[in-house]
Amino acid sequence: MSATNATRITWLGHATVLVQTSKGTNILIDPFIAQNPKYPKEFALPAKIHFLLLTHGHGDHISDAVPVAKKHGSTVVAMYELADFVKAKGAGEIIGMNLGGTVQLDDVAATMVDAKHSAAAQDEKGSHYVGVASGFVLTVAGGPVLYHAGDTAVFGDMSLIRELYHPKVVMLPIGGHYTMGPKEAALASRLLAPEIILPIHFGTVPPLKGTPDELAALVEPGVKVVRWKPGEEFVA
Repeated sequence: MSATNATRITWLGHATVLVQTSKGTNILIDPFIAQNPKYPKEFALPAKIHFLLLTHGHGDHISDAVPVAKKHGSTVVAMYELADFVKAKGAGEIIGMNLGGTVQLDDVAATMVDAKHSAAAQDEKGSHYVGVASGFVLTVAGGPVLYHAGDTAVFGDMSLIRELYHPKVVMLPIGGHYTMGPKEAALASRLLAPEIILPIHFGTVPPLKGTPDELAALVEPGVKVVRWKPGEEFVA
């Protein structure tokens, strides 16, 4: 793919990822910025973030959803109940959806897929039911198919994601403890059959011990594991 037709993917630490299409659509997934110890502090988000995608309600995935949505004029896309939750917290435009559904976000078709993880949101009043955890498949017009798995364990129905959507680039948590680690992510790779793995959700805090090197030693030949650092960009 030529640079002019490229999709750019920037890792901003933990599970926070910025996707920028060649047509100029900016999508931020799981915004965890102010309290994220691995967020690259010198990195400036684009003035306009068209869409915020939230995989589930934990604070290390949604804590900056409302501030970003307000500052950058974003529409928040999330599980129906989670979208309502952030709307009540002050987000402007929302799109509530559910597992198996697809919404068109300019030149990107966003499909919500399963994930295996807890998902409640917390605030000063306690814990709140905000639906279940999810991942997103992003089918970019004229570009690659991306899969952000959110927080998840490996599960057999990842093979359905492969069969239905054929993701080329997959963003998989590898830290362990709260999500799958390298061993499980390697099995996820076999189920998904991607060309490229962009590891996420590792190294943020001490319990997240899994590393890209560990994953690279376990995946099938021909699968590229990108060893990236927060703030670095991958061009797909």
